[in-house]
Amino acid sequence: MELIIPTMAQMAAEGKQPDILFWVGCAGSFDERAQKITRDICKILQHVNISYAVLGTEEACTGDPAKRAGNEFLFQMQAMMNIQVLDGYNIKKIVTGCPHCFNTIANEYPGLGGNYEVIHHTQLIQQLIDEGKLKAEGGESFKGRRITFHDPCYLGRGNNVYEAPRRALEVLDTELVEMKRCKSNGLCCGAGGAQMFKEPEPGKKEINDERMLDVLEAKANVIASGCPFCMTMLSDGVKHIDKEQEIKVLDIAEITVRANGL
Repeated sequence: MELIIPTMAQMAAEGKQPDILFWVGCAGSFDERAQKITRDICKILQHVNISYAVLGTEEACTGDPAKRAGNEFLFQMQAMMNIQVLDGYNIKKIVTGCPHCFNTIANEYPGLGGNYEVIHHTQLIQQLIDEGKLKAEGGESFKGRRITFHDPCYLGRGNNVYEAPRRALEVLDTELVEMKRCKSNGLCCGAGGAQMFKEPEPGKKEINDERMLDVLEAKANVIASGCPFCMTMLSDGVKHIDKEQEIKVLDIAEITVRANGL
């Protein structure tokens, strides 16, 4: 599939308005691993003929890290700049692959005048499966696998999105298993509170290593994720327990693309 990713500026120049804006996010733009997920989300949108666009260089950080760090002034500056750009293009609906971006735009921006319909990419995938636009025709690659879904904090406990990602996995010819700490009782991957960017504290087990104990207990050989930060932490955790790299960490968008032969 030849991937065509239009920008809002290009569509506006042609007098077109997309059905949905894909908010890529910082990780999806700059992290090499997350860039693969970005491309797969675009493949899905293109495959089902959804008219979409990205902001490209006009997209800035949502301000989530600044807000969580306590810098409300910087957050509001970043948010207002983004709202100005979004409103300038008359954006109504946004899909994003990052639960942090999802939470911030959906729940923080309305207080500053930015009101949009925001969905996470797992919700969109689940909707497309329900509509029959996505199937598991090439799902043989997951046959016999045991897949478990790791609930991202901002997607699950933060926004009560638990069923959409699981329903997207249920169509596969595979076994969906739950870790003992899941859904509202899920364990953080370890990236929260900027822990992803700091060195381990002496004498303490890393949270992602702790999470791997749940994976081993569930006997899963595929960990499904819906967050680029979880992806990083879970992948690092797997390296510590699985020297043969038999346990795979994949985003639901990647699993969907493979299952549909895109």
